[in-house]
Amino acid sequence: MTWSEMEPLLEQACWDTLYMVGWSALIAVGGGLPLGVLLVLTDRGGVLQNVVVNKVVGQVVNIARSMPFIILMVALISFTRAIVGTTIGPEAAIVPLAIGAIPFYARLVETSVREVDGGLVEAVQSMGGSTWTVVRKVLLPESLPSLISSATTTIVALIGYSAMAGTVGAGGLGDLAVRYGYLRFETKLMWITVAILAVVIAIIQFAGDLAARGLSHRGRSSVAPRLVLLRGGASRAGKPAPAPERRAEPAEIETVEPTKVP
Repeated sequence: MTWSEMEPLLEQACWDTLYMVGWSALIAVGGGLPLGVLLVLTDRGGVLQNVVVNKVVGQVVNIARSMPFIILMVALISFTRAIVGTTIGPEAAIVPLAIGAIPFYARLVETSVREVDGGLVEAVQSMGGSTWTVVRKVLLPESLPSLISSATTTIVALIGYSAMAGTVGAGGLGDLAVRYGYLRFETKLMWITVAILAVVIAIIQFAGDLAARGLSHRGRSSVAPRLVLLRGGASRAGKPAPAPERRAEPAEIETVEPTKVP
């Protein structure tokens, strides 16, 4: 197979892979982020402590995350057909890709949010902040660099899942590598698809690490101003902010001259 024959196949396969991974990543982040935050809030000692809800949601996440992706695709065939009207092509692959990635990202979000300093949460609560304020002003901003890294890891995993989905008719680079590279003994085409996947993964990982490092440096210098804004918001809400503690001044020691004995 010449390059002029391979080029249109590679171009279409790249667009199919990016289409599948892009939409499934957006759905995974949108579904996994609130699920991971809920696991933290309902845990023991959390802001919304509820052991029953935490255990039920945790078990559902564990079961969905532990299921092999190829089995998940087969199990969701009827559901996929009901959602998109077909079981082949990039659109059909988005459904199992997103469902498989949501619990994966939720656990990463849970780990990231748990790393936030509990003292910041207590400070916001002492100022009268609600649960939504704790999540919006403390948990998400403070864990944002780690959340970006978790999203990068999820996208890289989705690229591998999309290549696996290509073996059952989803299209993309995985389908091209198997159908043309392996079954038709086009070894050159197969290695080109492997190289493209490696380059795409490297670019995504580099961009994710760069964004996480930038947000990490920026976040270290913004904790104090954020608490000041929270304190001002609590005062505007009608709840007086705690007055700054005054440092006690050292008492003056009166020197008494010793009495002379005659």
